[in-house]
Amino acid sequence: MTSKVDEALGYEQARDELIEVVRRLEAGGTTLEESLALWERGEELAKVCRRWLEGARARLDAALAAEDDSGGEDAEGDE
Repeated sequence: MTSKVDEALGYEQARDELIEVVRRLEAGGTTLEESLALWERGEELAKVCRRWLEGARARLDAALAAEDDSGGEDAEGDE
């Protein structure tokens, strides 16, 4: 479950922390317990990033749909 703190993270903050988590996991040298904690944190950060990206996609889709709707009206008015 995502915490309130994670919900307040911006996309760039979550992405940067996720990059650091992946770097630490790839570097190795951590205990199993530390690796599991890092992996769990990475999963939560990935969810935060995914929500931001899905929200951005929805906003873009809505803007494009609104543009198509208004573009169609303008084209009909010009003829």
